[in-house]
Amino acid sequence: MTTVGVIGGTGWLGGALLRPALAKGFVAPDSLVLSSRSGNTAGFEAWPDIRFTTDNRALAAQSDIVILSVRPEDIDGLDLDLSGKLIVSVMARVSAAALFAHFKSRRIIRAMPNACAEQGLSFTPWYATPDVSNADRAFADGFFACSGKTTRLLAEDELDYFTALTGSGPAFIAAFADVMIRDAIENGVAPDIADTAVRQLFLGAGTWIAQAAETPAGTVKTFTDYGGTTAAGLNAMLSAGIAGPISKGLAAATNKAAKG
Repeated sequence: MTTVGVIGGTGWLGGALLRPALAKGFVAPDSLVLSSRSGNTAGFEAWPDIRFTTDNRALAAQSDIVILSVRPEDIDGLDLDLSGKLIVSVMARVSAAALFAHFKSRRIIRAMPNACAEQGLSFTPWYATPDVSNADRAFADGFFACSGKTTRLLAEDELDYFTALTGSGPAFIAAFADVMIRDAIENGVAPDIADTAVRQLFLGAGTWIAQAAETPAGTVKTFTDYGGTTAAGLNAMLSAGIAGPISKGLAAATNKAAKG
């Protein structure tokens, strides 16, 4: 039986990835070892056969696959020899070369899920080093598919851009929603109604975009061609250069991911 150890497994991202994988039966509870510095086990009460530890070396000794779900700043605190094991890292900004130098394994998969994983709505791109086997790649594809859509990248530097594009999860969209909520309040809408209205708008819009046969650009064209109130708003936003700030934001996040 393959044992999976997750360092930081009880943290928010580790839990968000693991609970869908457990619920779908992709990972067996008795093949899972989770570590956390605090010893917290909350969120996994439904799977009493999971093993927990505060000792990352003990976790490594028991595991065939080690998933690193900690902040990039915490990597220096992990003094582990993972030679021969599959390393799956969901840390931004830590390259495969850096992971090899630190943990001594060439079997490395880097992935970038986002905060929508627990709802099964993450988009998770991942990159595998040449030493990763077909079985290793199958594990990554199956594991990340439990929490949404996934795709394998052929070049590691692509992961830096996806860290910005989709690794941000709801954050960039929430910034747009916040602007709309504040504008509604400034125009006399009660704060609770403004909040509910915009949340529902984004829920409906996200579902539309995910399911529509046309591209997002096609949807914009449909509404601008109609020439109504929405077209007036869209044309004003486009004329004001709405694309510029979005591109600058993606560039800044990509640059941060690439510099480490």
